[in-house]
Amino acid sequence: MLGTIIIIFLIAAFVAANLPWISERLFGLIPVKAGKKAIWMSLLEWLVLYLMIGMVALGIEKKFTSDIYSQDWEFYASTFCLFVVFALPGFIYRFDLKHLLERSKVTK
Repeated sequence: MLGTIIIIFLIAAFVAANLPWISERLFGLIPVKAGKKAIWMSLLEWLVLYLMIGMVALGIEKKFTSDIYSQDWEFYASTFCLFVVFALPGFIYRFDLKHLLERSKVTK
């Protein structure tokens, strides 16, 4: 059961890391007035989602070990870098692939 929960959690973290870059809505729900999200909004949304995924991870740890173990800064730096790596496909889509796909539609 724990293995399944970990896999679901990692998939949710991957989706959360990519959501700000793929969707033009805040958190995938709230429409932006300008119609297109600014990069600072996407970065802020990405950071909030990182913190939310971290809180979910703490909840899972508390549920299955009945304690939350203290961590040093290296642990949080590692999880932050992992979230950056998870966000790479959405970032590449937003700033590279999306423009290439739109250009190929225009030329056809």
